[in-house]
Amino acid sequence: MSPNKEKTILVVDDDKELCEILVDQLTRAGFKTLSAHDGEEGLKVALEHKPNLILLDVMMPKMDGIKMLEKLREHEWGKKVPVVLLTVMDQPEVLSRAVELGGYEYFVKTDWKIEEIVERVKQKLAAQF
Repeated sequence: MSPNKEKTILVVDDDKELCEILVDQLTRAGFKTLSAHDGEEGLKVALEHKPNLILLDVMMPKMDGIKMLEKLREHEWGKKVPVVLLTVMDQPEVLSRAVELGGYEYFVKTDWKIEEIVERVKQKLAAQF
């Protein structure tokens, strides 16, 4: 059995196509996956299922990724879960707020490949255990 099978990744992104691609690639890498398409749904899914890591888009409807991260950190479990932010553009003020809230790191969507995200998720979760 893959060591990744015991680990769950939540992908929160309003770009449904990108979300599906990330879920597909993470599933192929052996992870259990969950998805949500806005911050409100993402927060609900995260608190209910307590994934090992969250990939979180910054700009979304209903509740943006920073607000979701703030609300997530209000919960005991949510204070510790690693969060990797996905953003369309390099926004220093937004990203510095994310770092204050314990965001693990971020990727600017135009600068990365799906395989890099999967590899970073593997590295982060391997370091956790």
